[in-house]
Amino acid sequence: MFEQIKHNLETIEGIETYPIISLLIFFAFFIGLGLWVFSYKKDKIDEMSQIPLND
Repeated sequence: MFEQIKHNLETIEGIETYPIISLLIFFAFFIGLGLWVFSYKKDKIDEMSQIPLND
């Protein structure tokens, strides 16, 4: 079964660029997420951590 899929994918021109694009999107997302997490304000994090205790 995988031989048929592999054969079909080999016949598509330019298919080798899709894994590279997917990898770049994956890394860009996680780098952006990491930057957002590390730049988040400490006082806002403390405020959100107290929400369950306020009820």
